[in-house]
Formats: sequence, structure tokens, C-alpha cells
Amino acid sequence: MLEPAYQADVVVVGAGVAGLSAAHRLTSAGITTAVLEAAHGVGGRMSTEKVDGFRLDRIGQLLSTAYPELGLTPGLDALVLRPFAPGVLLHSDGRHHRAGAQAGAGSARGALHAVRALASAPRPGVLPGGRAGALSRTGSPWQPAQPPRIRPGAPLGTAVDQARLGAALTRIAATPAERLLRRPESAAAQALAARGLPARTIDGFLRPLLAALLCDPDLTTSSRCADLALRAFAAGRLCVPEGGAEVLPELLARTLPPGTVHTGVRVTSVSTTSVTTAEHGEFRCRAVLLATDARAAAELLPGLRVPDFHPVTVVHHTTDEPPATGASLLLDADRSGPVAHTTVVSAVDPARAPEGRALISSTVLGTPPDGVDTAVRMHLSRLYGTSTARWETLAVHHTAEAVPAMRPPHDLRRSVRLLAGLYVCGDHRDTSTVQGALHSAHRAAAAIVADLGTAGPMHRADPTPTTARAA
Repeated sequence: MLEPAYQADVVVVGAGVAGLSAAHRLTSAGITTAVLEAAHGVGGRMSTEKVDGFRLDRIGQLLSTAYPELGLTPGLDALVLRPFAPGVLLHSDGRHHRAGAQAGAGSARGALHAVRALASAPRPGVLPGGRAGALSRTGSPWQPAQPPRIRPGAPLGTAVDQARLGAALTRIAATPAERLLRRPESAAAQALAARGLPARTIDGFLRPLLAALLCDPDLTTSSRCADLALRAFAAGRLCVPEGGAEVLPELLARTLPPGTVHTGVRVTSVSTTSVTTAEHGEFRCRAVLLATDARAAAELLPGLRVPDFHPVTVVHHTTDEPPATGASLLLDADRSGPVAHTTVVSAVDPARAPEGRALISSTVLGTPPDGVDTAVRMHLSRLYGTSTARWETLAVHHTAEAVPAMRPPHDLRRSVRLLAGLYVCGDHRDTSTVQGALHSAHRAAAAIVADLGTAGPMHRADPTPTTARAA
């Protein structure tokens, strides 16, 4: 229980990944820190529901081994990343096509854990001896199912078109992020048309890929943010945290000093030297860091900008006869139904399903259709080429404000210092990704350390404004 008289140098409001990672950097710099969270658990939108041995992510944003902050954030040393099969699997004209599979292992610290874990752990979709294939149960024992027919060509166009795409991905993987941020800015959909790639390659690969990476089916996102997403895809491997999205914030919380995080504490107002809570009254401090979502931050600080959001619906199914796509991320190049991307996630991370069961997680972007589960089942039947009639629906998670929109002009480095003593961080201050949330926390912690006069090897702080900056 938080005592009313307890004081700290910094109060962090919000125990999502941004707030927790900032708290790590502050405590490492010798700054006493208290994290206050209104909910009864940490993680915010990075939550995982547990149902009958399954681990079901509520949003299920894709990570990349090329996210630098996954390797730089204190407290994530034990994070294990489970990578998808290289590239993505595209469904077009009733066939599967592998695309974008030239990616490397990436630079995130967890990638090494992922490689070791994949080498040692059996998983659905991989047969003894390392032979790929799905498992179907026609009785006992398990028998390998017929893998899907994967063709290397369409919908990417001719061999020349594919070579141009490969060269473009190689170039963007090697381009420094700061150079990408200096490019002219437009909506991603407009920028793609001006890149000189064939329309077939754009519509059949880049559009569905970017929609999945940005949670933006119309590609209204800033072209600079889209370039960063493509860079992470080309330079690393798409992946998920082993055990579910909640593992990342839970790791951060567990490795903070005992007594740092206080859940079930509702903050009702903030200033540069105190916060007021519903349960414990005023809590005095030297600085306050708002690390909530954008809407909650604006409620505490009227005047903060609240962005639009991309809604996301995740539908989880289970079956004892998994599709034969293995650990691939499957996209619909034809965009013939509500599912933007789907995967047999238990083939990527066996910890997410009990033994003998497969977990299929599918993402619908935008407003879901009426009867979303029925529509998703029909679409999945076409995508996987198998009947879904016997699949069991485990959960349908709809999040209306899942991902902050990043429409142009988008400031990827919104100031984290509002006033000396009052700071804000989160994915709405950077890019709308886990990388963006962690990077904004990195910047906010550096600004606080600079203002409180404690030296530490941190990111350079934002310049101190002379007045409060409306954000």
C-alpha cells in the first residue's frame, strides 16, 4: 500500500512499457522513482488474456529484431523473441507465395535468445529432424500434413520486378534512420506510387505488408513512418515475445527495485512538484512524468494533442488440425476479406497454446464487420485452404484506440519536456510502435536526468522550452 507521506524524486504516471522503461533509466541514474498505475496490473495495451492454457494477446502488434530499443532498454535482458519464418507468406489467386525473405537476424538483444530457443524447443509445424510442415491428427500418432504450394513469383511480378524489390529492400535496410526522416513527407499510399516499383509489386506486397506493420489499412500514415517500418522489416525479422505481449512489461516491472510500482492508484491531477491520487491524496516529488496513453494524458493536462486512432480487432481460434503454413505471417495480397494478417502463432511461440492444440490469431484492421467471427472464419478458410468449421473461437478482442495514427505531417520527436519538472512520453510522442514507446521513454528519462542534475550515459535531452509547449 502506498503511504500518503511517501515522497520520491520522480513520479511516473502509467505502468505501460514507456513508463516502466523510463523508471528503469531513472533508478539506474540514482533517482528515486515511484510508478503509479490506475489498473490492477502493468502493461497497458500490451496485455495477454489467459484462457484454458492459451495466451491471447489483445492487440498483438508485430515486433522486429531490428528495433534498437529492445536491446538498449534496461530490464529486457531476459526477453526472448520468437521470430516468424523469414519474409511473409502472401495469398493470391488461391496460392501462397513467399516474399521479402532476404532479412537478417537483426540487432535486438533478444534475437540471440530467439535463435537458441528455436534450436532447442520443439514446436508445432516442425517435425523431428527439423523438417518443416504442419501436423494433422487423423488418428494417432500425429502425421505430417501436406504443406501449401508456395510459388516464388506472383503476386510480385516478373523476375526483374522481384530483383528490383529485393534491391529496394536492401537499400532501405542500409539507410540510416535519420536520412529517412529527412525525406519529403506525404501519405504512405502516395509515396509508394512515386517510388518507381511496379503497381503489381506495390498492390500485391507492399500495401498489405505496410497495412500489417502500421495497423493502417488505408496507408494514411506518414511516408517517413512507413519507411522506418520497411527498414525494420528489411533489416531484421518480425517476431513476438515468448509467452505473450504482457511478458515485456512484466519483465520491466519485475526487475525494478521492490516497491517502485504501485497498481490500483488513480492519479487525478498533476503539477511540476506533485500528483494527487484518489486513494492517497497528494504525493510530493521533484518531477512528474506522464506515461499514459494520449487520451489519459490529455485528461490530466488539457491542451495536449489527442491523435486519431486505428482500431484493431484480434480473433483467436484453436484447432487440433493446424494449417500447414508453419511459423509464417500470412497476408492477403488480394484483400478479399476482413483479415489483414493471420498466423498459426503457436508455431511461432509454442508457449501460447497447450500441447496438442494450435492457436491461430488473426487481425482485422479498421471497423470490424457485423458478425466478425463468421466473416473471419470464411476468409481464413480461403487463406489457409482448409475448412474452419470445427475451429473453436477462444476470444474476439476489439480495441477502438489501439494504435495512434501517424498522418502527415507527423513529428516523430515530439518534445517530451513540457516544462522543467513536467514531462510526457509514450508511443504518441514518437512512432506508434513498441520501439517508439521505448524511445520516447529514453528521451524523457534523459531530459529528467539533465534537469535534476544527475549525470548518466543517456540519450541527449530535448532543448528546454521557455514556456509550456502545447503538444
